[in-house]
This record gives sequence, C-alpha cells and structure tokens, in this order.
Amino acid sequence: MGNILGNLKPELVWNHFEEICKYPRPSRKEEKIAQYVVSVGKRNNLETLRDEFGNVLIRKPATPGKENLTPVVLQGHLDMVAENNNDVKHDWDKDPISPFVDGDWVKAKGTTLGSDNGIGIATALAVLEAKEVEHGPLELLFTLDEETGLFGAQALKPGFLKSSILINLDSEEDGALYIGCAGGQNTFVKFKFNQNDAPANTTAIELKVLGLKGGHSGLDIITGRGNAIKLMVRLLHELNYKFGIRLVSLNGGSKHNAIPRECNSVIRVPNKVSAEVLMYIENYNKIVQAELATVEPNLKVTGAETKSRSKVIDKATASNLINSLYAVPNGVIKMSADIEELVETSTNLAVVVTKGKTIEVTLSQRSSVESEKHDISNTIAALFKLAKAEVKQGDGYPGWKPNINSPVLGVVKNIYNNLYNSFPEVKAIHAGLECGIINERYPDMDMISFGPTIIGAHSPDEKVQISTVQKFWDLLINVLKNLPQN
Repeated sequence: MGNILGNLKPELVWNHFEEICKYPRPSRKEEKIAQYVVSVGKRNNLETLRDEFGNVLIRKPATPGKENLTPVVLQGHLDMVAENNNDVKHDWDKDPISPFVDGDWVKAKGTTLGSDNGIGIATALAVLEAKEVEHGPLELLFTLDEETGLFGAQALKPGFLKSSILINLDSEEDGALYIGCAGGQNTFVKFKFNQNDAPANTTAIELKVLGLKGGHSGLDIITGRGNAIKLMVRLLHELNYKFGIRLVSLNGGSKHNAIPRECNSVIRVPNKVSAEVLMYIENYNKIVQAELATVEPNLKVTGAETKSRSKVIDKATASNLINSLYAVPNGVIKMSADIEELVETSTNLAVVVTKGKTIEVTLSQRSSVESEKHDISNTIAALFKLAKAEVKQGDGYPGWKPNINSPVLGVVKNIYNNLYNSFPEVKAIHAGLECGIINERYPDMDMISFGPTIIGAHSPDEKVQISTVQKFWDLLINVLKNLPQN
C-alpha cells in the first residue's frame, strides 16, 4: 500500500492511520497491531507496558512547564469489526485494508475501514510523537477485544492507570461530547434438531436476502434499517403457512454487534408448487423493497432452484425456530424520556447459523437503564424457552451514568466554544463504551468521550469525514494543554 492519505491534515494522524490499515485486527487477533503500538512507544523511549490480558499502556512525561496539570489517559481499542461485502475476497488474517479518499471522506474498498477505533488510535499515537503538543503527565491506554464484549477493559486491574481524567477517543460524531453510554448483554440460543431424509417429489430452493446497509447495532438501530434475518424469517413464515415448506438450513449475520446485512436459507417444496413459490418470492421482494425503499434502496430478495441434497430439519423444530425468530422483538424497544432522541433500550437479532444438527442464534440487548436491559433480555429468553430451545445469557457489561457536573466536561465545552464559537451537544450514546467498565475499576476518574464523524461503522459502508478529524485533533490538543492543575 502506497502513501494514499499522506496529503491529508493533520498529517501525523493520517500517517499513523494509514500504517494501522496495514495490520488486520479482528477482535482476538490484535497481536500485530499491538506490537506496532508497542514499537511506537519504545522507539520514542517511553515507558511501555502490557498487562496480563495484553492491553498496552504507554506513559509520556509532561512537557516542560506542564508538570502540574492533572494527569490524563487517552484511551481507545485496537480491534475492529471485520466485515466485507459478499463479492469481495478478503483474508482477515493477513490482508490489509485498502483506504481511499472520496471528497471529504476516507473509505475502504469493499470492507470495513476500521476508523472505529483506528482513527482514535492514530490520534493518540500522533499526540505521543508530536513535538508541538503541550500536555501534562500522559498515559495512552490501548485495549484489546472491545468489539466482542469490552473484554480488554474488563480485564483492567485497579492501579494499572495513574491518571485522574480519562478521554475516550471512540465516539463518532463531530460536535458532540459523550458523558454516558448504554450497557449491553448477549443472549445465546441453541435449537437441536433431528434430520429427516428429503421428502420425495420435492425441489430445493435457495433463498437470499442481500444488499442491506447493516451497521452498528447500537448507533444505527434508530435508523429503521432492515434486518436480513428478520426479513428472511418473515418470508419463511409466509411460505410455510401457504405451501408447507421443509427447512434445510438458515444462516445470516456474522457479528453480535452488527445489524445483519445478508441471510440465506435452503428449503424444499413440493415439485407441483415450486414455480408458484418462486413467483411468491418475487412478489415478496417487491413488497419489502417498497416498505424499505427509503432506508434500504439496494435490498434484494431472491429465490432459485438448487441441487442441494441435504437432509431436512424435523418439522417440530423448524416450526419452533421460524415462529420464535418471527416473533422475537427487534430494534428500538424504548426511547429515553430524559434525553431527546436517545434510544434507551433496544435488541438486535444478530446471527443465526446452522451447524451440524443445531441452529445457533445470537441476540444483543442494550439499555442505559440496567433494569430495562435485564427485562428485555429476560423477555427474549422466555420466548425462546417456550420454543423449546436452550438459552444462555452473557454476563454483559455496565452502562456509564452521565455526570453533567463533570469538571472535564466543563473544560472541553469552553474550549470547543472558544475554537468554534458554538457549544457542542452533550449526549449519551446507545452503544457500549469502555468508560462504563473503566469507571467500575476507577470510580473517581473523571471521563469524557469525543471523536470525529464516522458513518456506517461495522459495515463496508464505513467512512470517516476528513474535515472533522482536523477538528477532533485541534480540540484534543487544546484540551490537553488547558486541563486544570492537579
């Protein structure tokens, strides 16, 4: 990969980001990027540590004259959601990301860009190396395995960090300061089935739902985007009611925290109705395209005969599976009554996969109210238990309760106003930030999160706005030199 982003400003940030793009870094496969970060710390002769989990901490002394400023930690995560379009071949164990510039945006060719949280990591490393940035005692914390459950943050031990303020670099909206986030919990469902021989005089048909935008299951849940699994299950329910199908397999989604973009299923139908079934699928495609035309202009539902000789799932289990997936809540459950336009509680039907004689389903629940998080999780568990499935619930992670009297919030608001002659929005986010967990470990630490504008995180449509990265940088370096004295 050549120097594609080197002409962008701030130059040091984009140089680091382009370098980061060379390192595949799906969750739990971050060792290469972790080593790169360690190498940056060591080549600058800075104290560089790794904890038992593998999180990286770099300490940088204050610049001369700033020794009395309150110590601050800049924090972000090293992993990314690894997604690529169905027609794009990408080996996430070795292939680099291919960024390119499109107007005021940086995008990637057919994959997630990794600006979540790569641009935050690049910015922290730029602070580390920039000679002109003034700051007090500084720590840079790079956590692992954030996207699958904030596990790096959960592994932090009290005493590892020495700072009194934390600036999280993992939010995605220019002009917004985040002081709270949702907690989350996953629900894991397993259906065990018996296999039957394919009935005689039946035709195998492969169904596909394609072309959806997907996106972050927290940030984008309010958009009303289509869920490929829900659209598929709705079709299966209708086909079963009208034609009496036999289910062979169902597969969709790939990440617990991404809205599923694609889903496929194989069914068998009586030969005498196969042509009618295909016509029904064509009509269903038109119906859902019309329903979602504004938010999902590229949606497509297809059906085609296939040579599949696989056995079919027993009728009782297939019925329980289809009915429960059709009935399970999905999307926004409740909006906040306290913060305008904030989703308070939601759930995402994220993944379904056929493995041998089981079908496994993963769902993700979020809420900024802990009791509501447990309530929606328990509602979903109860539904699947009625469908005779095995249900397990993850431990989850806590939310981050907003503190409108946060001292660092006051500092950042005033600096933003001085720079841009307007005040930023103060928000909570319907997504999991590591601040909630770190706050459990360090309850006296004052925290805030801000970042540039990133759209489409967790999907191949991901893009980061170049002009807002400059604003993000300017705000951060001005905050660092104007923090209160310790």
